[in-house]
Amino acid sequence: MSAGRILVVDDEPQIRRIMRSTLTSAGYEVDDAKTGEEALLKVREFRPDLVLLDINMRGMGGLAACRAIRGDANLAIIMLTVHNTEAAKVEALDAGADDFVTKPFSTPELLARIRAALRRLPVPQSAASRLEIGELTIDFTARVVIRGANTTHLTPKELDLLRYLTQHANEAVPHRELLQAVWGPDYGDQVEYLRVFIKSLRKKIELNPDHPQYITTEPWVGYRFNRIQSPPSDDNG
Repeated sequence: MSAGRILVVDDEPQIRRIMRSTLTSAGYEVDDAKTGEEALLKVREFRPDLVLLDINMRGMGGLAACRAIRGDANLAIIMLTVHNTEAAKVEALDAGADDFVTKPFSTPELLARIRAALRRLPVPQSAASRLEIGELTIDFTARVVIRGANTTHLTPKELDLLRYLTQHANEAVPHRELLQAVWGPDYGDQVEYLRVFIKSLRKKIELNPDHPQYITTEPWVGYRFNRIQSPPSDDNG
């Protein structure tokens, strides 16, 4: 039984061959593409569960390809980048990626990231499909955030993270609990990793992401989703 279907998108033939061999050995069905344009065709034909997408490619770049692919609600996207900066990671998330992996990476790290990206947070039967607080509306079924006249789509991981926070509204949720609930047991200590995702999510939810009103930081603890509206905090951590 296949562990899932993965499309590898990279303009380097050697990398595609190595990735295909590695992922096939791990039990995945694999196809590959050498350009963003070819990837769009393969997404429709191969119907992958996850796309590994290099950010730096000739022709249509990885970010543009990510934005074009993101229309599939059930598709996970991991971007591969040589830039290990917060700005590069946030740029990938803004384009619609669920995760990012910095080159060079080890096989165990890549496989762990793939498992985490494919992991889906169970939805309790009692979970609300829509949440309205002031001018903010979160539609979990449509995977969108509506703030005033603006509608923004959420990636699958952003949806899982926001759902978990709202299910524990007005509570300080520890970093470790959030990481392990949304990404799995391998992620409990990656606080900086979580910080990047929170920063990206705030850009979609908050009127002023540098002074958040809904997702606030609990210093040395974690994050809180405020269902009771409060004045914006001077908080960007």
